[in-house]
Amino acid sequence: MLKHKLTPLLKSKGELYSILNFRNIFRNYVGTTRDDGKKETPIHQKITFSGIQPTGTPHLGNYLGAIKNWVTLQKNKSETELILYSIVDLHALTIIPRDAKLLQKSKIEMTIILMACGIDPKKCLIFEQSKVSAHSELSWILSCITPIGWLSRMTQWKTKFQEQKNVKLTENIDITRGMDLGLFGLFAYPVLQAADILLYKSTHVPVGDDQIQHLELTRDLADKFNKLYKRNVFPLPQTILVPANRILSLKDPLKKMSKSTPLEYSRINLTDSPENISQKIKRAITDSQEGISYSPDTRPGISNLINIYSSFTGLTIEQVVNEYKNSDNKKFKESVVDVIVQNLQPIQKEVEKLKKEEGYVNCILEDGAKKANEIAKRNFEEICKVIGLR
Repeated sequence: MLKHKLTPLLKSKGELYSILNFRNIFRNYVGTTRDDGKKETPIHQKITFSGIQPTGTPHLGNYLGAIKNWVTLQKNKSETELILYSIVDLHALTIIPRDAKLLQKSKIEMTIILMACGIDPKKCLIFEQSKVSAHSELSWILSCITPIGWLSRMTQWKTKFQEQKNVKLTENIDITRGMDLGLFGLFAYPVLQAADILLYKSTHVPVGDDQIQHLELTRDLADKFNKLYKRNVFPLPQTILVPANRILSLKDPLKKMSKSTPLEYSRINLTDSPENISQKIKRAITDSQEGISYSPDTRPGISNLINIYSSFTGLTIEQVVNEYKNSDNKKFKESVVDVIVQNLQPIQKEVEKLKKEEGYVNCILEDGAKKANEIAKRNFEEICKVIGLR
């Protein structure tokens, strides 16, 4: 019976984990059973949570701004740290247009890409958000203590609303009008995001600068809940600021690179061929000024390419500029292409390998959901007792 239950985790790319390594993984994520038959709760001094939507193929902005840092976090994790990376498919339902078959396919593809980039299921949990029902249940509980005014101040929903509806929004938009034209799921998105984080009593969350406001809301909700029920149920999660350059659109370098933008040439996807990468970089918006210099305000296009080159090589902005200050745009673009292709090819090879092992990938997701559910159910029961639902 036990062997049957453990089988999905015992295989990784056709190789067996050592029994000792598996025992440590099992104990850290699930806990151990005492002599009296009661399960001991594992003690995690640090719990890190982050999520990514399975909408479209991840691009350079996703990789350099989030995924690459996730890999670094798991490499540096301690024995007492728990890391959870979620495929947030419930959040993906706010994206228009919707395609059920595409969403299901995208979840597998996103998991494959994450693993190809270096996310290791032996060091973290990878799971689908929708497979843990407590995310939605806690979201409702938190929504009952969330003032409308707090949500109306969030800037992300206004930006996404504009992208989806092509309606120009202003900072003083009338909320009633916005709700008539928009969708509640988009407006309440930050509450579900807070539930994602607080459900696991996360202590740390890696975020980019565009998500700091949402994490502040999460902290405010955690603090309000604790004070309202006079119990320290939720820790106030700390921000792990992602040390990455902001990667912008190749066609409009005043906006960030996005999966939702219909312009394919605006982004470099992690699965793009060398030929496609070359064509996209060659057609990237720059300027006619001689030499290479960094000035996001006056030279946003070339500055964006400098950021990309810097992020992949590890060179500072100043070092990149000194190396190419006498080069023209064409020569610098060729160097940018070379460094992108060089870094993406190993990822692409691993993607192709994992595509042939979809059963293994599904086992990783299923096992991740099982472990996440065990943690979530334990925490959610405590929450329900505190508020009187149990």
